[in-house]
Amino acid sequence: MADKAIVHAEKHRSGRGQLLRNIILGSQDGIVNVLGIILGVAVSTHSTSIVLLAGLAATFAESISMAAVAYTSSRAEQEHYDSEVKREKYEMDNLAEAERKEIEDIYKNKGFSGKLLKDVVDKICSDKRVWLDTMMREELHLANPIASMSPFWQGVLVGGSAIIGSFVPLAPFFFLPIAASMAAAVVVSSSLLFLIGAYKSQLTSGKWLQGGLEMMLIGGAAALAGYAVGALFQVPVA
Repeated sequence: MADKAIVHAEKHRSGRGQLLRNIILGSQDGIVNVLGIILGVAVSTHSTSIVLLAGLAATFAESISMAAVAYTSSRAEQEHYDSEVKREKYEMDNLAEAERKEIEDIYKNKGFSGKLLKDVVDKICSDKRVWLDTMMREELHLANPIASMSPFWQGVLVGGSAIIGSFVPLAPFFFLPIAASMAAAVVVSSSLLFLIGAYKSQLTSGKWLQGGLEMMLIGGAAALAGYAVGALFQVPVA
């Protein structure tokens, strides 16, 4: 009963990690890219309507692109895993002794020997599902990517998060004058990027301050690049 609880907890954390990774990836990309674009357009044209047009176009184009990339990369990862499963199954059926020897070598390297090693190998190889799982995990170091989230839902999550993130720097331009909107976009976006970076780093390395500052600097670099390009290429608006 306790073992089942541990397995369940590990799966839960794995799924949660995948969920958070996709949310952070999409929202960070949306904030950074749209922030740079709208600041460049704003300083170049000084037109709120053009900023909103450019920002909305970038929001949906970027989000669809991010969703497509997340889907195709996840699909490719799944196809690679499936092909390795097929190969291992073939070898287990046609090269059973060689595959058994690989299991023996794996556990010998872990410190098993003698009767205990033989018992472990016998037990694993007596169940083809366990045998296959062991080969995938211990020999190839592969985990089934679809076990946590399907390629479709990864694409939906990344794309949806990118849309939400994109509206963070864009939102002030719906309500404020152009100069105030630019300042608000930088402040709000930088603050949110800091929180995202801090949270991500707290979950991994524990260095939340460093992670937050790094993420905020990425947004600052995008904002500066966009602003600089816009300032260099002023566009007269009738």
